[in-house]
Amino acid sequence: MAITVTDTKPVERAEEILTDEALAFVEELHRRFAAERKDRLEARKARRAEAASTGRLDFLPNTAEIRAAQWRVAPAPAALEDRRVEMTGPASPAKMAINALNSGAKVWLADMEDASSPHWANVVDSVLNLRDAALGTLSFTSPEGKEYRLGEDAPLAVVVTRPRGWHMEERHITVDGEPASGALVDFGLHFFHVAKLLIASGRGPYYYLPKMESHLEARLWNEVFVFAQDYLGIPQGTIRATVLIETIPAAFEMDEILYELRDHASGLNAGRWDYLFSIIKFFRDAGEKFTLPDRASVVMTAPFMRAYTELLVQTCHKRGAFAMGGMAAFIPNRKEPEITAAAIEKVRADKTREATDGFDGSWVAHPDLVETCQAVFDQFLGDKPNQVDRQRPEVNVTADQLLDVSSAEGVATEAGLRLNLYVAVAYTAVWLSGNGAVAIHNLMEDAATAEISRSQVWQQIHNKVVLSDTGNTVTRELVSTLLAEETERLRGEVDPGQFSAYYEPASRLIADICLSEDYTDFLTTPAYELVG
Repeated sequence: MAITVTDTKPVERAEEILTDEALAFVEELHRRFAAERKDRLEARKARRAEAASTGRLDFLPNTAEIRAAQWRVAPAPAALEDRRVEMTGPASPAKMAINALNSGAKVWLADMEDASSPHWANVVDSVLNLRDAALGTLSFTSPEGKEYRLGEDAPLAVVVTRPRGWHMEERHITVDGEPASGALVDFGLHFFHVAKLLIASGRGPYYYLPKMESHLEARLWNEVFVFAQDYLGIPQGTIRATVLIETIPAAFEMDEILYELRDHASGLNAGRWDYLFSIIKFFRDAGEKFTLPDRASVVMTAPFMRAYTELLVQTCHKRGAFAMGGMAAFIPNRKEPEITAAAIEKVRADKTREATDGFDGSWVAHPDLVETCQAVFDQFLGDKPNQVDRQRPEVNVTADQLLDVSSAEGVATEAGLRLNLYVAVAYTAVWLSGNGAVAIHNLMEDAATAEISRSQVWQQIHNKVVLSDTGNTVTRELVSTLLAEETERLRGEVDPGQFSAYYEPASRLIADICLSEDYTDFLTTPAYELVG
């Protein structure tokens, strides 16, 4: 084979996943789709440059017929009709996977993307855990002797796996000397080993598709699905995919994305944190009107965010697809009841807004929040599995409303700048150590929130933003000073060995990408070069 694996034993039992047959499938995926993937990534650059120069995006004129036509996606399989609460989290380690499956949530988003650091061991272990879960054999015994097993007294969550986005590469697998696509490696290994097991139980295979920027990228995924089903002799339309609308260009192509995937589509998700990141990234140099206040000030009731979620619900229900709510970052702290109570109230308010707007379900990042989300949607849905029948004909969202970033209330402050730098370094350090999701100040941070943080810093430097609490202008010199201070703060909060191994390189990386004249499209791309 022309496919090469640089490390065939990243975890115990890796040989069960990295089989010749599975790798042959990944190789074939690469040969058929790698070139088109590269073309789609290049197309992103041209569209971004045009939008930045004009300060505009709009609905596509050449797809107006699709938006106007009457069509619906394929009917939902029974296992996905009720998605009122979805637990999110990485598929590795096994303990977290078991806790998610046993959480009481209707669905588990098994994340191989933003909540997972792409260490090769994590990638292979994730697929191994998902296969064991499909077999019903997944278990784990802690060093202290505590056993974790799949529950038998209540239904397990239905698994929806999220592979990496189109932009990520997997350097541990090469085809003809080129790194393979992370998306195709994740999908390929999972689909090859798990698809038929899930079909036998009537629970899959189902996927979440992240980071797309156009319907042509959705078309590429559809072509991958068609080929993969033929390759394994699986009936066409067996796969179901939910697309995260987490980039600003994708918000203008929701109908078209569903249309391209219509035989495999299940719904759309309001990936709110990556969506904010995408707005900053896309319009980072398009002028002051696209600069946001402190990240904590940008709430889902801001007019431009309301426009985004209202359009998503209307589009999904018009097409017979599910509208899935996003992640409230607040998480409980079992050691501090007051913090837990506050987190639950904030999550309840967030989920009530989503259910009121017509969403069919929503995400939580912690098992202790499943009951809160479930109770909210139970109140709105009753015995119905979803509210796709709410068509929202009164919604009429314009391009101007989606781009009305300046309507967000709040100001930019030095406190917010410091927090951005602190979170960017702290998260990147944990990511480098192999963990993709971490609680920071009682908020669940993943790659999306770190991306917002460092992107906002770059944008504030570029636009010479004046901070309201100090009157200082954001400059490279100011950012360098504050970054050094926040890094020292972290030095006092973590183990010295951890600090030198992960926090110091993370701080250097954040300095490089925040202070550079050129913007780095994804934090995780240069960070991946630092992963052992």
